[in-house]
Amino acid sequence: MVGVCMLSTILAGARSVLAYLVILLYIAIAAPLGIVIALVFRWKQVLFTLGHWGAWLALNLVGIRYRVIGPEYLNTESIVFCSNHESNVDPPVLFNALHKRLHVFYKAELHKFPLMGTVFDIGGFIPVDRANREKARVSIERGAASIRSGNSFLIFPEGTRSRTGDLLPFKKGGFVMALEAQAPIVPVAICGGRSSMRKGSPIVRPATVVVRTGKPIPTVGLKYADRNKLIRRVRTEIEALLAESKNPIIHNGE
Repeated sequence: MVGVCMLSTILAGARSVLAYLVILLYIAIAAPLGIVIALVFRWKQVLFTLGHWGAWLALNLVGIRYRVIGPEYLNTESIVFCSNHESNVDPPVLFNALHKRLHVFYKAELHKFPLMGTVFDIGGFIPVDRANREKARVSIERGAASIRSGNSFLIFPEGTRSRTGDLLPFKKGGFVMALEAQAPIVPVAICGGRSSMRKGSPIVRPATVVVRTGKPIPTVGLKYADRNKLIRRVRTEIEALLAESKNPIIHNGE
């Protein structure tokens, strides 16, 4: 039994290394091409198309499958998707599953990666530096303006991956952004990524990830003073969606 587990780990490790190499090569080729086309022709859609292809390639190389349960919002404008965060496989899954032009409110540290920071900037993704309140405030204002122009965003309010699968405390920035834009928030629960890639481990194992989307929670008429109440409501909805994923027979009859 121990030998089987070791063999499984070795195979998963080899598959992961191959996937990392292929994706690095893809980024090295696709990112400069996309940047040039986006800047010369003022067509940033090419970056989203290349991004979706890259996410699809990465997920298939490591054997990640996903299914979406709940309302679809692939072409809906001005929505803030709010999801829990279990694993590094969550972002590519949600990027492909939730929306065709999904923008991301992401940790500023990721902006330092070669090429990716430039791609994120041109694509309209917004970094947030939670250690600098003034910079974070500017990012929130930029995000709100982008949403008002018709863009949709993904936020991970926990700020980092949960080691246990239980929800961590929610940061307020993404909710303030939604309030300033008066945009609805769609609660999202993603489940299954932890079994594929645990925090601190570079190995990615095949898995099926379930994404559950809820009904939009309106923010029209709400103000900054309502932020805590809004956070509690969204958190309650995500907890309910996670419970459905963990106990599908009881909750859904699936």
